[in-house]
Amino acid sequence: MKRVAWVVVVLAALVSWPALKKTQGDEPVLAGFTAEGSRAERQLEEKFKAMPSPDLMRQYMQRLSARPHHVGSPYDKDNAEWLAAKFKEFGLDTHIETFEVLFPTPKERAVELVEGGPKFAAKLQEPAVALDPTSNQQSEQLPTYNAYSIDGDVTAPLLFVNYGLPEDYEQLERMGISAKGTIVIAKYGHSWRGIKPKVAAEHGALGCLIYSDPNEDGFKQGETFPNGPWRPSDGVQRGSVADDPIYPGDPLTPGVGATKNAKRLDLKDVPVLTKVPVLPISYADAQPLLAALTGPVAPRDWRGGLGMTYRIGAGPARVHLKVKSDWSLKTIYDVIGKIPGTSSADEWIIRGNHHDAWVNGAEDPISGLIAVLEEARGMGELVKTGWKPKRTIVFCAWDAEEPGLIGSTEFAEEHADDLKAHAVVYINSDTNGRGFFGAAGSHTLERFVNDVVRDVQDPETKLSVWKRAQLRQIGRPDEISERQEARSRTDLRIDALGSGSDYGAFLQHDGVAALNIGFGGEDGGGIYHSVYDDFYWFTHFSDSDFVYGRALAQVAGTAILRFANADLLPFEYGNFSDTMQTYVKELKALAQKSREEIIERNREIEEGVFSAMADPRVKSVPPPKEAVPPYLNFAPLDNATDAIARASYEYRRAYERAMANGGAALGKASLNEVNKGLMESEHKLTLEQGLPGRPWFKHFVDAPGQYTGYEAKTLPAVREAIEQKQWKNAEAQIAVTAKVLEAEAAHISAVAQKLDAATR
Repeated sequence: MKRVAWVVVVLAALVSWPALKKTQGDEPVLAGFTAEGSRAERQLEEKFKAMPSPDLMRQYMQRLSARPHHVGSPYDKDNAEWLAAKFKEFGLDTHIETFEVLFPTPKERAVELVEGGPKFAAKLQEPAVALDPTSNQQSEQLPTYNAYSIDGDVTAPLLFVNYGLPEDYEQLERMGISAKGTIVIAKYGHSWRGIKPKVAAEHGALGCLIYSDPNEDGFKQGETFPNGPWRPSDGVQRGSVADDPIYPGDPLTPGVGATKNAKRLDLKDVPVLTKVPVLPISYADAQPLLAALTGPVAPRDWRGGLGMTYRIGAGPARVHLKVKSDWSLKTIYDVIGKIPGTSSADEWIIRGNHHDAWVNGAEDPISGLIAVLEEARGMGELVKTGWKPKRTIVFCAWDAEEPGLIGSTEFAEEHADDLKAHAVVYINSDTNGRGFFGAAGSHTLERFVNDVVRDVQDPETKLSVWKRAQLRQIGRPDEISERQEARSRTDLRIDALGSGSDYGAFLQHDGVAALNIGFGGEDGGGIYHSVYDDFYWFTHFSDSDFVYGRALAQVAGTAILRFANADLLPFEYGNFSDTMQTYVKELKALAQKSREEIIERNREIEEGVFSAMADPRVKSVPPPKEAVPPYLNFAPLDNATDAIARASYEYRRAYERAMANGGAALGKASLNEVNKGLMESEHKLTLEQGLPGRPWFKHFVDAPGQYTGYEAKTLPAVREAIEQKQWKNAEAQIAVTAKVLEAEAAHISAVAQKLDAATR
């Protein structure tokens, strides 16, 4: 059958799938359950959804965020022990697992304007606020700094580099300005913070400052704290700047758990540390530095919200930057609680959220952790009534997420073989707030999570969580086609996973299917990683009634119960197939756009366009000509995605046959081998050799971008080769990625055959 015809047939079938589900009354039979099992499951879920208590969540948050609890602090250990006691109180089999990890803390910090303006020394301190009772705990607070900056003491001309991304340095080169030998100052935003010193070093800078501009993160957005939720002038965003796109986790033990006796790298050999010293500063501290710059006026889209003319430099302002840290190991505490399974106890449903913070951390991470506590309590109550899950449920409160996903990564590295053999799914959350539901994760879980949120009520609108999310997509599309899709597609798309929270090691290193979920979008705020992220801020400016904490517990708890109790694991491959088709189309468009842009730019250079348009009074350098990219052969990926489309159709047909007559055959079958195959389908998207240049990342569909960090790159081996104009490598990675997808297609077909055999 021709490719186009086959895709049309498959997509038509996928759209119509929900209408083919057998129903019990007005409710569809839950995926993976018999009709009878579905009825019992819905009754169980209704009992559970009534259990999460906003009042208890408020109490949990007040206790957990009462003091700073960063890695290595006394209250971090105290919180871990309190969480373990709660898990035990709820009836979970609980233990604390410890690791010894590198976590530098600052001993000396300085940012000074020494030439080119009035002498100025940055405060590098967030002041206490009288209305905020925990903001004055200064003896316990981590100072404002960026973890994993190297030590350094440099003095150099200051250069403003916008967001400090590769394209910003390209624009500087067009202006005839070099970053070599300078200290750069960059705005937070548009990338993960660790990219900024990385790119600065690549361009010869000696140091890097990162500040929060009020245009994105301050008074231009609304009232500042304590009168409103936005970042005040002296607020500072702490954070790690380790090069996590190489590998996350403990910098000294890549690929293995950071146990006491683990083999560790020498500090001088650690590749993820910055190459230049870096510090974060407030916009109050940044303003005198920026005001001292001369040189060209910054391009219009570089200018921020401070009441001044933004100029580039470099100089005449000269800045002294000093960073010196304590580079000792710290003990971290992962809290693990289990509800043992019965008939399929060796299959694990894992739920996690971290407990450490940069300071008090009410929003990040306690707003998500309190939902995990209520999920654990609710399921403990269900166990007391006689219910037992088929599969083992594992609740995890991770430590050391903030410095680089360390607690979860060390756990996933230490237990990699067990996780590959037993983990069914990892469900993650982090911050949670008021507003709209969002999800990202494995696309084999897209239909599953859509079905879950159809059955949970939004606490503000009383619509289903799914309906409110759909209406938001209709009301706020980037393109008309997105509005049309939101109206017509059965399921809302979920985003791919990049980095930034504890799902990373499970999905991208161990190949375990993963979801990241949460609510937000209505409670704006600028207290991220500051001393003002505390109980006072959260209860005045975010989910003050804790009803979205309850909604998160209801969503995650429902997902856990469905996975824990299903006869057949509820993975689905139609949406996965559709998404792979979309990703390949994006790659083709990216390659074509790059080719066309280079051809056009070369022509304009030959025509003298850049020289003619340049203001003679302003220095401007035409861009260099580039070699025209070759046409790439995407046929291997086309063939692979066609194979996935056929395999997903096979699985759907096998599933429909199994679900005939209310899933009677499903209820009688031995599904162990089928479920094992479903668990392994995510593993097939990994290769042990890993991605080019960063072997820790083994997933060939989702990975964090090397120059974006948090943001995902899909089909990353190919996409990043195209973005970096490595055309031969792009061609080679098309072939490698196609083989991964072909292996996945063969695996899905084999699972479909096993399902057919088991249910006949």
